[in-house]
Amino acid sequence: MLIGEVARRSGVSARMLRHYESLGLVRPSGRTGSGYREYSGEDIRRIFHIESLRALGLSLREIGRALDDPGFTPSALVDDLIRRTRERIAAETELLTRLHRVHAREPAGWEEVLQVLALLRALGDENAAARHRAALASADDVPAEALAEAALGESDPYVSGALRWALARSGGGTALLAQGLDSPVGAVRERAVRALAELPGDEADAVLRAAVASPDAVVRGHAALTLGARGEAAAVPVLVDLIAAGENDTEAADALHVLAAGDAAADRIASLLVGRLDQDATGAPARGRLTQALAGIPGATASRALTRLLDDADRAVALTAAYLLRLRGER
Repeated sequence: MLIGEVARRSGVSARMLRHYESLGLVRPSGRTGSGYREYSGEDIRRIFHIESLRALGLSLREIGRALDDPGFTPSALVDDLIRRTRERIAAETELLTRLHRVHAREPAGWEEVLQVLALLRALGDENAAARHRAALASADDVPAEALAEAALGESDPYVSGALRWALARSGGGTALLAQGLDSPVGAVRERAVRALAELPGDEADAVLRAAVASPDAVVRGHAALTLGARGEAAAVPVLVDLIAAGENDTEAADALHVLAAGDAAADRIASLLVGRLDQDATGAPARGRLTQALAGIPGATASRALTRLLDDADRAVALTAAYLLRLRGER
């Protein structure tokens, strides 16, 4: 069969068939008396084989190896194709997401489109300084969802801070950050709760209230510190836990002081601190921190607890209690 007939029946152009021949992928088995290429049935089968492998995404070099290298392993090739396909899908998905975000801003002209796209690309730059500059420039020009996504994936502390600032300015991204609290990666969960802590509005507060019950101690702690500073009584038990554990204990004690306004609230907080003091499993350092936390709690319950601690077996606790009572004018 001559080259023109092969091209017509196979759908592969004569030019491409000559290119395959130049690469050694398929060579006509014979020549006519006039010197024209003549393809056998086996040659045509090889052409269709090449086209099938091209449809899978193989390069012509890879096809040559697959056809002629006896040591070639198809499983390794398929693994590589899977990897490259996933990378291509991820890149296309990222592009689609960017386009949706640009479209959501209803840009008035090409200049605005290009500006937003440039900032979105810069937020994913390999250079931390470039990401930092983009974050600082993005608050008013980039959709909040893009900022939230960048914040969840950002490991550089300076860039993270800039992204949280930009998010707070934008006032959005709460839904995506809430999803981040359920991430299997602890670092992502921490970034999510830290970003939520800086977001204004009732929506972010509602997510933080739910986060107080998170199984992740870091998430619970950040949520409780934020809510405690805002006067949310639901944070009190976690704040006591933080003091006992020595995790952000100074900030936790300050938050308890804010929450202790009013006799009922002060007595409840003092009772929780005393209850933790009296637990057998509470070690000496924790008992010292819990005693110090009573300093910021007004009311009779805290005073009685400090008076009782004057006779504590741990001399450091007894001395701390005596000092705090003097500050309160009760000794």
